Amino acid sequence: MNKGIKALFAVVGVGLCSSLFAEEASAVNPVWPKLAIEVKSDPVIEKQVADLLAIMTLEQKIAQMIQPEIRDITVDDMRKFGFGSYLNGGGSFPTADKKAPPADWINLAQAMYMASIDDSLDGSSIPTMWGTDAVHGHNNVIGATLFPHNIGLGAMNNPALVEDIAAITAKEVMVTGIDWVFAPTVAVVRDDRWGRTYEGYSEDPDIVKSYSSAIVKGLQGHAGKDFLDDKRVISTVKHFLGDGGTEKGDDQGDSRASEEDLFNIHAQGYVGGLTAGAQSVMASFNSWHGKKNHGSKYLLNDVLKDRMGFDGFVVGDWNGHGQVAGCTNESCVQAVNAGLDIFMVPTKAWKPLYFNLIKQVKNGEIRQARIDDAVSRILRVKFRAGLFTKPSPANRILSGKVELIGAPEHRLVARQAVQESLVLLKNNNQLLPLSPEQHILVAGDGADNIGKQSGGWTISWQGTGNKNSDFPGGTSIYQGIEKAVLAAGGTVSLSVDGSYSKKPDVAVVVFGEEPYAEGHGDIDNLEYQRGNKKDLALLKKLKADGVKVVSLFISGRPLWVNAELNASDAFVAVWLPGSEGNGVADVILRKAGGEINHDFKGKLSFTWPKNSTQAVVNRGDKNTGLFDYGYGLTYDQAINIPNNLDESKAATNQSVERVVFERSPQAPWRSALISKTGRQLIESSLQTNSAITVKAIDRQVQEDARLLSFIGDSHARYQLESNFPEDLRASLESDSVLLFDIAPFEKVRNQLKVEMICEKNCNAGVNITPLLNEVDIKQWHSIAIDLQCFKAQGAAFERIVSPFAISASSPNVVAISKVILSPKAVLNDTIKHVSCQ
Repeated sequence: MNKGIKALFAVVGVGLCSSLFAEEASAVNPVWPKLAIEVKSDPVIEKQVADLLAIMTLEQKIAQMIQPEIRDITVDDMRKFGFGSYLNGGGSFPTADKKAPPADWINLAQAMYMASIDDSLDGSSIPTMWGTDAVHGHNNVIGATLFPHNIGLGAMNNPALVEDIAAITAKEVMVTGIDWVFAPTVAVVRDDRWGRTYEGYSEDPDIVKSYSSAIVKGLQGHAGKDFLDDKRVISTVKHFLGDGGTEKGDDQGDSRASEEDLFNIHAQGYVGGLTAGAQSVMASFNSWHGKKNHGSKYLLNDVLKDRMGFDGFVVGDWNGHGQVAGCTNESCVQAVNAGLDIFMVPTKAWKPLYFNLIKQVKNGEIRQARIDDAVSRILRVKFRAGLFTKPSPANRILSGKVELIGAPEHRLVARQAVQESLVLLKNNNQLLPLSPEQHILVAGDGADNIGKQSGGWTISWQGTGNKNSDFPGGTSIYQGIEKAVLAAGGTVSLSVDGSYSKKPDVAVVVFGEEPYAEGHGDIDNLEYQRGNKKDLALLKKLKADGVKVVSLFISGRPLWVNAELNASDAFVAVWLPGSEGNGVADVILRKAGGEINHDFKGKLSFTWPKNSTQAVVNRGDKNTGLFDYGYGLTYDQAINIPNNLDESKAATNQSVERVVFERSPQAPWRSALISKTGRQLIESSLQTNSAITVKAIDRQVQEDARLLSFIGDSHARYQLESNFPEDLRASLESDSVLLFDIAPFEKVRNQLKVEMICEKNCNAGVNITPLLNEVDIKQWHSIAIDLQCFKAQGAAFERIVSPFAISASSPNVVAISKVILSPKAVLNDTIKHVSCQ
């Protein structure tokens, strides 16, 4: 390295070099401030960074910029290449075991660390670091404390408690040997149709700003005090920038905000978090005015690094660089030159990306100075975090202290957060709080379901496939009610469908959204249970019986529930409370003596819609919702909500269709494998039995398709199914088709059938082998089958269990993607039609 440049690194700090060596900086709008960041540049660390950088090879530097996923690398790969970091994605576990104990996490962390400092192959002894999505507690690990999701925390408006939550999360993460947490999410959500709405604290940037600062300090510690000490982890403020403001709430879509709104609304979480000293920022999938953020030099370099003064590193999101124009997952010069420092590159794309980056530096497409800046930022954070001097993961102070995972004192904090997050929307005739000395019926499919009450990002990425036994130490909402009622001398019964032999004094009905994450949760309007009002029917049944009804609504966003509100005497937004469901009972039940136990403290941090299309209504708008921002009743307020709220649906001018699979099975559908060994629900991104393997793969975005590998020694079927038979006669009567995308990976052998499965074995199927053998392999094709084809074979559309299944008895490999029951009007010449023979 040139001595003058080396001296510059040591004296002024390498963080400034992006403006010196990258292409000339664009003029930055004066709306962006220079932040008074609390973590100051340390000349000692700057010299350590410069000295180490000076002796590194290009290959070693590029390895620091590559972050593969644990399913796609081995310990030997780490030893050979010396990756700067690695991650476990949602639903990814050591040894691919969902129930992996903390010891397995520690063993993997230790093995990867030791391989990274082994210089026998790559000549490097730079320690690696492990990043994880601990977004509401250490949510990937069985038995961890799960806090309410961010939307519930926002309703508390309690930054001090949020800092405590973050500190507890850091401890539980460090028990498993992990260094780095991908949190906090500081999206300011403007359209509640977005599937990540629950990851936002509020539509109010002020709450987001204060919470971001509190969480960064809880995770990392305070600058000048306990910053990144032995009980703290590296934090990540994400996703930069504007992810909460995309058009129509489209995940990974385009934000059209003005630059002033981009700062005043969407950037306030960065003002709070970066000022507090966050050491990493994650680039966002979304675009700003049509340009993908992963490739935006203006945002990543000119605004974030040069103007705001951020001297940590920018990490990408799950192959997000591959979405930049002109890029693929394996090659993206544009992202590096824009200011991306670490590529998050799951799948086997990490290897070609690594070699392509080396080649692109050598041929001049990427400047050496840009690489040096990126690696300097990574090394700076590692030195600040003490990774060069700390013991190995298995030997750190908190490592292996499994008693901290789900510790009682941690659960008490989570329980307090639940208490403070609940928002009372309706309490006619002051029905709440309930006396625990009466007979209470608890109903609804969310009553005794810790997985449902915890939502997405819970053990698995989507939060699906979980049972109560997956939450040792946790408490369902019913279990909390039961314990309190029995202790007070009352009686309680659980009945999901609301049936009873003894008429209850009151019914508590727990219902709401099924778990989802990211774009899998995107919806086109806010109507709850659109086209399938089973929960409303339960409420009306109880009301017709003369039973008082308390509704506890589980959701990751405000939804249009006017009909459900009308059918309830009291209605509580419980959001996604996490593992401590007993916090709900603490608030809705009186003490045994009749006194109030805990009053409601939660206030809406999101406006509640008055109709199904009011998705964009926020604090400061001229329009108002049914319940405005800041609304929330308390027990001393004798306010009655009319039971005649408008239940008429707003016109949408949209074609009627029913989505069965889009990125993942859409409620009420779920996926299962059927073979001679029986039926097996799919609970992970890779699952197999004796006859078939299914793997989540990337088609356009993360894990939006499924690869089906039929082994061929016996008949097997992959199916999208519901718990109960569904009435699909409306789709049949509207002359619809079963429309799906499929890609054969090899010539199809014998019969590959698409089937509809109905109750009592009235199944029907169409052989698609002839068509697939006429099209290109490893290419996606859209296929439409008239629903009349299935009806002609006896399918009973009033009781369909699975509207889409694919089966084979021979070795076959195909991938499937979007599956829709769609009107024929959408068909065009690009869609292939299958005859009914």
